Amino acid sequence: MIKLFEKGAYVLNGTEVFDEREVTSDLLTAKTGEVCTKEEAAKHTLAYSILKEHNTSGNMEKLKIKFDKLTSHDITFVGIIQTARASGLEKFPVPYVLTNCHNSLCAVGGTINEDDHMFGLSCAKKYGGIYVPPHQAVIHQFAREMLAGGGKMILGSDSHTRYGALGTMAVGEGGPELVKQLLNRTYDINMPGVVGVYLTGEPRKGVGPQDVALAIIGAVFEKGYVNNKIMEFFGDGVGKLSVDFRIGIDVMTTETTCLSSVWTTDSKVKEFYEIHNRPEDYKELTLDKTVYYDGLIYVDLSEIKPMIAMPFHPSNVYTIDELNENLYDVLSEAEKKAAISLDNSNITYSLKEKIRNNRLYVDQGVIAGCAGGGFENICDATDILRGKYIGADEFSLSVYPASQPVYMELVKNGSVASLMETGATIRTAFCGPCFGAGDVPSNNSFSIRHTTRNFPNREGSKITSGQIASVALMDARSIAATAANKGYLTSAENIDTEFLKPKYYFDSKIYDNRVYDGTNNPIPETDIKFGPGIVDWPAMSGLTAHLVLKVVSVIKDPVTTTDELIPSGETSSYRSNPLGLAEFTLSRKDPAYVGRAKEIQLAEKARIKGESIFEACKELKPIYEAIEKVFNIDPLQTEIGSVIYAVKPGDGSAREQAASCQKVLGGLANIAKEYATKRYRSNLINWGMLPFLLQEGELPFENGDYLFIKDIKKAIAHKTAEIKAYVVGKGMKEFTLRLGELTDDEREIIEKGCLINYYRSENNR
Repeated sequence: MIKLFEKGAYVLNGTEVFDEREVTSDLLTAKTGEVCTKEEAAKHTLAYSILKEHNTSGNMEKLKIKFDKLTSHDITFVGIIQTARASGLEKFPVPYVLTNCHNSLCAVGGTINEDDHMFGLSCAKKYGGIYVPPHQAVIHQFAREMLAGGGKMILGSDSHTRYGALGTMAVGEGGPELVKQLLNRTYDINMPGVVGVYLTGEPRKGVGPQDVALAIIGAVFEKGYVNNKIMEFFGDGVGKLSVDFRIGIDVMTTETTCLSSVWTTDSKVKEFYEIHNRPEDYKELTLDKTVYYDGLIYVDLSEIKPMIAMPFHPSNVYTIDELNENLYDVLSEAEKKAAISLDNSNITYSLKEKIRNNRLYVDQGVIAGCAGGGFENICDATDILRGKYIGADEFSLSVYPASQPVYMELVKNGSVASLMETGATIRTAFCGPCFGAGDVPSNNSFSIRHTTRNFPNREGSKITSGQIASVALMDARSIAATAANKGYLTSAENIDTEFLKPKYYFDSKIYDNRVYDGTNNPIPETDIKFGPGIVDWPAMSGLTAHLVLKVVSVIKDPVTTTDELIPSGETSSYRSNPLGLAEFTLSRKDPAYVGRAKEIQLAEKARIKGESIFEACKELKPIYEAIEKVFNIDPLQTEIGSVIYAVKPGDGSAREQAASCQKVLGGLANIAKEYATKRYRSNLINWGMLPFLLQEGELPFENGDYLFIKDIKKAIAHKTAEIKAYVVGKGMKEFTLRLGELTDDEREIIEKGCLINYYRSENNR
């Protein structure tokens, strides 16, 4: 059972939970022996204490955070370091880990991927970083094993940067936020709300961490209950969970759209650090006598059953029993929801075609990555499959241990041999199955995965090309149960299994022998290795007095993911080439976008050169004539670019390229009703794009319309709350845009045109 409190909640003595509407000062005194105001009690969260320790502003309402460590992988670290180099980077000021777990196959695009790896190794040497070679570990497993520390903060350029179960507050952000840390700047946010997650009871046999995570996501996502807040886990149920189990829940908190997470710690977490030869990094985190949370999620672990998140979102959840018992009804409902995600494309989409003999047949199972590839998940899956086999039909099973130390221990305890006997294949540490670069399903296939996401246009789907695959999220245990039944969907509760729970032994020799650690030991004379696919960022101009924007894409889906803004999978080899990657922008959502954006960009290029904008883009002449009938403007002081509208863009990955690719193509703004995540909005700002908000009501413009925004530069400088905009060619129809809160630094970044320009101007002062 999961219950969401309508208001805030008090937790007394770490165990008793009260709705804030029920709490009086007399109750507080009777229960705790002290009187504590709501404001003081809110300062007693674990999150508050960690943030306070890392805040440099002196004002806990306006935080300026410095992180202890940074981490990136090989489709983000090249762009981050290139941006930092262009902004004056001299050395890495804190431990910075460069893992190679996304482009590690080095297959798509030939040697381009390996060029990125060599770039990373040379930068680790030059600037004093840590380099983890391909196939050694996925980014988050290495961070758990080697970076996390109680009470510490880690910033990563991957959205699933979550190490809260180990007492570490970790945040996943776009690359520019890491650039700021590399340049000794800060992560600037308002004090986030903190939502308590009270765990009680004990999971039933066969239920795994993904089941608990999916149940929570299903309860909170649509309501936005924890959006941009911190989730804080506590309660008697925490002690009933192994650390691997806690980690499996924690990593999936990203899919709730929360900012970060943190858990109370205990002897099991202490043992985790001891196993990994880092006992000094353990810190006991317990709740104070009186704690106030902005909201509370009550989770009875004993009532959670094996779950499945149907296409195309982790929040589209059902119990597996519910699905199997109401097969046609649930699949029909899932098809209706999928139709919304597919945006009424011409693809014929049917899940009911997967029914065989009144049972749901699955084509593929995958246990992988930062969510599924943990030691305990794979051991439990092995126990379920021991002595069985997966069959010789369409169904296949792939297992990816999350790190080489985990893989080696699975070899030593016999799990790998047992799995191989069943027909499963065992792979090295790789994130590819999660984003579409490994084990990509065939057209119309149905894949069940213990990974992190199942968005449309992600694993195996290119909707605009007629390719569609369905991915459902499940726990490793139920995936194994399905494999034991040769592909027929099965709950792990329905398999009689003895879970052996072998002890984990961490062997550091693999990392000792292969990982380069240059922390605090930069070698400045090292030459950086550049492959031909590593390209500098193009020059970007600063904001002008006025803006002329052409609407080049209008997306009316309820939510637009970063995978739809810039696809993953086949684009991975271009992540170090801004111009090459930009060609894929919105390619799976609006294939005409790139051409439209480039057409209007020609006019801006002409303006910068002092050439005729009307020769570059003939349709602009009547636009300017219409504007000049109302306003006296200088065309040379009027920047020209493109804008997209989406209802709620930015759910999903932290990838900065969802914004930077638009900027490379001349994008100057987004207009949205709201932004799905803070990180996407931050990415827009850091690339000099205006994150406009449009008030509720009928959309005042259409795709292809031109918009004029007068005195935008003044509005930014004067912190104007509401900005007038006009639809040109429709009687200069006026409407209102807002920008929301911007820091002074963010305003200057937008004015300069991007973060690189901002730092260059500072360096030249």
